Amino acid sequence: MPFGASRRTLWRRLRPVAQSVLFLAVVTQSGCLYGFSGGGLPRELRTVAVLPFDNLTAVPDVQRELFEAMRKAMQDRLNLRDAPAERADVLVTGTITEYEVDLPVGVAADPRQATSARRKLQLVVDFEITNQRTGESLQSKTGARREAQYAEGAEARGRREAIEQLINELVDDMLSQW
Repeated sequence: MPFGASRRTLWRRLRPVAQSVLFLAVVTQSGCLYGFSGGGLPRELRTVAVLPFDNLTAVPDVQRELFEAMRKAMQDRLNLRDAPAERADVLVTGTITEYEVDLPVGVAADPRQATSARRKLQLVVDFEITNQRTGESLQSKTGARREAQYAEGAEARGRREAIEQLINELVDDMLSQW
């Protein structure tokens, strides 16, 4: 095989590799114009103050759990840092209007059947998320209702599930706006 023929064969084999290396070099040198900053919110919104929601129910745990879950979601999913209410870019306020527990879901009428009783709880919340820089409402909802089922005696698990559903919907709605 002549010297030139082996060179062409080698080039044919290495050409896709050389093209890939060249492409990667161009991409890394040009930089990426797309980035994640602010978790989908406008760039100027960097801090958040989540105030404890007013609790119109007789259950203090729901207020604490909702407050902690809301703060965590704002930080983890929207990339907002905690700040005092006076200096925060975003202010989250709300009211827990209803918290009903031990609503029966299913109980067997036949005493010979081995079934466990299921319970349901309902959580109703009003909330407002405000851009404090402009005063505009980023999101507001009255009567946001979530239900969760739980096994008898496991109310805390059902409450966490209802709070998680509520916050997931809120954050997803916020992210879909921007």
